[in-house]
Amino acid sequence: MTTLLDKLTGALVVSCQAEPGLPLDRPDHIAALAASAVLGGATAVRIQGAPNIRAVRAAVAVPVIGLVKVVRPGTDVYITPTFDDIDAVVEAGAHIVAFDATDRLRPVDVPALVARVRAWNRLSMADVSTVAEGRAAYAAGADVVGTTMAGYTPTTRNDGGPDFTLMIELARAGVPFVAEGRVRTPEEAARCLELGARFVVVGGAITRPDVITRRFADHIKVAAPRPAAREVHQ
Repeated sequence: MTTLLDKLTGALVVSCQAEPGLPLDRPDHIAALAASAVLGGATAVRIQGAPNIRAVRAAVAVPVIGLVKVVRPGTDVYITPTFDDIDAVVEAGAHIVAFDATDRLRPVDVPALVARVRAWNRLSMADVSTVAEGRAAYAAGADVVGTTMAGYTPTTRNDGGPDFTLMIELARAGVPFVAEGRVRTPEEAARCLELGARFVVVGGAITRPDVITRRFADHIKVAAPRPAAREVHQ
């Protein structure tokens, strides 16, 4: 399975997801987004939800990083938090299983999740928010660590862009990592690779037309000239 990570080294991976209730929140739409991303040069895709994973596997031949998002009582961990979630992701066809590996109250500990993924003969991607979490996940056997949760936990800061500082810290710690989270431009993606990322995951900047449109609309709203005041003739 290490050959899969070798294949993804230096690659662009596109996260094809839609928030619940949005027009694209349907498996056939997600599959179309994934196929479009592959057509544009994506080497792999990251997909949420078993029905979406199945639809994408039928539409594209590239590797799929799979996960589920589920809110459970008593924990803030919502990315593939349990054994049942891992099983669902693998059975739907994911090649790599992504899960939250942050240091928060959780239903199943990280080493157990890694072992479950390994029992399925799949690779594991541990989504973290700090270098300490990255070290712990890698020591527990995770194949690669993602910066996905940086800025989304109470102990980390979201400044609107990729967490380059975390990437530098993970590289110095010798933890193989994937850059994911708020990567919005090709220049930022290239910077992530320069800092040592195995590959880069880009989501909303490519596959969220509502977010992309809002960015343009907000910018134009600020920059648009105001109508000239009409002269009043006595």
